[in-house]
Amino acid sequence: MSSFDSILSRLDDRLDGALDHLKALIAIPSISTDPDYAGACRQAAEWLRQDLEEIGFRASVRETPGHPMVVAHHDGPGPDAPHALFYGHYDVQPVDPLDEWDADPFESEIIERNGRNIVTGRGAADDKGQLMTFVEACRAMIAETGTLPCRVTILFEGEEESGSPSLLPFIEANKDELKADFALVCDTNMWDADTPAISGGLRGLVGEEVTIHAADRDLHSGYYGGAAANPLTVLSRILGDLHDETGRVTIPNFYDGVNETPDAIKASWQKLERSAEGFLKEIGLSEPFGEEGRSIMELTWARPTAEVNGIVGGYTGEGFKTVIPAKATAKVSFRLVHDQDPAAIRKNFRAFVEERLPKDCTAEFHEHGGSPAVQLPYESGLLTKAKQALTEEWGVEAPIIGMGGSIPIVGTFQTELGMDSLLVGFGLADDRIHSPNEKYELKSFHKGMRSWARILTALGQKAGESA
Repeated sequence: MSSFDSILSRLDDRLDGALDHLKALIAIPSISTDPDYAGACRQAAEWLRQDLEEIGFRASVRETPGHPMVVAHHDGPGPDAPHALFYGHYDVQPVDPLDEWDADPFESEIIERNGRNIVTGRGAADDKGQLMTFVEACRAMIAETGTLPCRVTILFEGEEESGSPSLLPFIEANKDELKADFALVCDTNMWDADTPAISGGLRGLVGEEVTIHAADRDLHSGYYGGAAANPLTVLSRILGDLHDETGRVTIPNFYDGVNETPDAIKASWQKLERSAEGFLKEIGLSEPFGEEGRSIMELTWARPTAEVNGIVGGYTGEGFKTVIPAKATAKVSFRLVHDQDPAAIRKNFRAFVEERLPKDCTAEFHEHGGSPAVQLPYESGLLTKAKQALTEEWGVEAPIIGMGGSIPIVGTFQTELGMDSLLVGFGLADDRIHSPNEKYELKSFHKGMRSWARILTALGQKAGESA
């Protein structure tokens, strides 16, 4: 038996022990948003430090203005080996409403539900089960070979569920220690229960609030109607101009930095059999509303958007009041892809609004954050090696998918540490994260450990080597 086969055998044989470890971590109520659980957050950090030290890492608990970080290092086979930074979080969401849980959220069990074996408890999927798949893979590899195939740094934070206020300052203060060749992030999902996936891209985000001002007060619509500018009408026209008849955004230079998805990637997405009709039927709709000629996967993973998130103006209370409002406000968000520049999008949107203002009207803007998209090159060696490793473990091709939302830490790793991130997780859409009765599939946990062993081995190999 090869050393790699012995690692997989150890992971199989020690599954019950790994589950006991996970249940012990879940039992710690590390709710970061509630000050009453600060002690539990520290307890979870200390638990992870001790566990990592027992494996063979140099581990420490680091103080922050909020909940502590856990940082650990393993030198792997030597200073010339690739260096990975693995990120996860030990804090969890509150459990309210408690009466909707089938059992104690912090007394994890292995039960059968709907014909599937699951691990129950708050944090089972988000993110304790996910991060422990990596820790258990490292445990088995070190036990069998005495080392890891890569140099590995681990960063576990305790404030992800409360906005990560301490994370950026911590990274800025410890750049030299945390800098690696690439990052590994496990806080993502599979495509389905039998198909692993790699998230190759995350859309960025720009938020803008625009207020149109006209008269110096609300006006009687009978007395002034037809003569005075109506900010709601002006705003509605501007917002209506954001898209053309084909669904494309009309802001000048909006598509600068937007690349076409390679045909091979689009072909792999087509194999996933997600139809527009099926995707939209779940929310009571029937046909896509975005750019014409694009698949649902392209529209939600690889194309930018301009969405109106809210409009306020005039009288909105009970009954009816015939006024022309003095001002009207809209909140508009832009999801960005590839190399779009958040600052340029904001600037061009404001110019787009200003150019459409009639005389006597002014626009006031308020920004609500901005972050670039994150896109791992499709030809990246990280993707290629991880894809092959996952395919070997699961017996099906692992697709490279996109994510319509954002994971701020990935952008932080890119901007602050200059690192690309490989996003591989084993959660499922029905894991009920942030909700009562959170769970993690036993299959996800077991094969997740084996998958990380394969991925780390692949990332540590030089050209021409095999496991």
